[in-house]
Amino acid sequence: MGVSRVTATCILTVVVATSLAVLTPGARGLGRDDDFPPGFLFGAATSAYQIEGAYLDDNKGLNNWDVFTHTQAGRISDGGNGDVADDHYHRYTEDVEILHNLGVNSYRFSISWARILPRGRLGDVNPAGIAFYNRLIDALLQKGIEPFVTLNHFDIPQELETRYRGWLGAGIREEFVYYSDVCFKAFGDRVRSWTTFNEPNLYTRFQYMLGVYPPNRCSPPFGSCSGGDSRREPYVAAHNILLSHAAAVRNYHTNYQAKQGGKIGMVIAMKWFLDPIFFGDYPRVMKEMISSNLPKFTPEEKKLLQTNKMDFIGINQYTSIYAKDCIYSPCALNTYEGNALVYTTGVRNGKKIGRPTAFSSYFVVPQGIESAVMYVNDRYKDTPIFITENGYSQHSNTNMEDLINDVERVNYMQCYLKYLSSAVRKGANVRGYFAWSLVDNFEWIFGYTVRFGLYHVDFDTQERIPRASAKWYRDFLTGSSLKDDTVQSLRADS
Repeated sequence: MGVSRVTATCILTVVVATSLAVLTPGARGLGRDDDFPPGFLFGAATSAYQIEGAYLDDNKGLNNWDVFTHTQAGRISDGGNGDVADDHYHRYTEDVEILHNLGVNSYRFSISWARILPRGRLGDVNPAGIAFYNRLIDALLQKGIEPFVTLNHFDIPQELETRYRGWLGAGIREEFVYYSDVCFKAFGDRVRSWTTFNEPNLYTRFQYMLGVYPPNRCSPPFGSCSGGDSRREPYVAAHNILLSHAAAVRNYHTNYQAKQGGKIGMVIAMKWFLDPIFFGDYPRVMKEMISSNLPKFTPEEKKLLQTNKMDFIGINQYTSIYAKDCIYSPCALNTYEGNALVYTTGVRNGKKIGRPTAFSSYFVVPQGIESAVMYVNDRYKDTPIFITENGYSQHSNTNMEDLINDVERVNYMQCYLKYLSSAVRKGANVRGYFAWSLVDNFEWIFGYTVRFGLYHVDFDTQERIPRASAKWYRDFLTGSSLKDDTVQSLRADS
């Protein structure tokens, strides 16, 4: 099979990317207006715990990550936490101005549950938390930037960990519906795009199978924790999240959508999580493999799922890997994949699937975004799709010049966007793209050791410095072309 024009351009760019000058031919072949439909959302993404800081300000309650980072010594690579992070809580106006200068028309962010309801539904709504997000949303809209809001991006009030054992307790479903309702009432007159959860399929694995995220529950051979059951608890948690999502969607569709005019979905990282939502049950092979450890939906719950389908699907797509079926051909299983009976790797016949990044399991495989989009588009019958995260990581200890002149990130974005535009041309119902992330931030268990930002952050001074990727994205979004003089200006500005 011949090499497509998209493949040839991206391979050439990646292989010879030793200076910014090589970006010129590729950049001329990609245009916002030429390659994407009118009304397409282009933005950047963040999450509350990773950037806000102000972890005790204005009556915010402690969340699970506040407690985890302060009590689980050695769990975060550099011993860091989100106490201050990017201090976005106090610097949001500066960050909105950065977004405006980039030329984006949307911004994906999450709301801190503990900032809105410090003690869950049994406590009071925190007016200071409501006021902060009102200020942020209004500031965005004043700049012509559409808020794209995630209700839960990994952090929950610590009170709910104590009361329900987090997502293991069925009672947390009612908590989430109450919390989401508070947000719909407070912000829904201006927010048109909601997502319930971010990557729950990955998060429940990290929480309850591998035990590397709070509440740090697991069992051998998947991990060494003080308590937990890696073969059962991830699926209990996922079951509660799925039903929480469906109940929140029902509430939104029934009580808010008609008058507010918005839409609601979920953000996933591929795999099996969408089948129960669209088809009312877990995949057949999954039920066979996990057996009694997988909870069962009642007839009423199946109806809840099937009659309250999401309005769109968010996909976080960074990389691709090889997978080997271990059901019929025994192989050395990777505990990272849990009970899936699949062996995954980024290396085949001694050759890596793509160029490595600072995340050891993330490789640059731009054609993967087209494959992922086409699969989801076909399986879930043209449901609108947003790429809610896509980004390139650097090691924080990289020299400053290379951190700022981030040629590899520019190449990454350019090539992934080329393949995304290819999927659009083939008929995929893609409505938007969000770069992860706007600024360097707290990257969960990796702390501040890796950087994804379009803007470099000096965490001592909180100065935001535009990288070459920010300027490339700005030029792409504003219709400028990266001619030779533009490339030289990127060097000079950096």
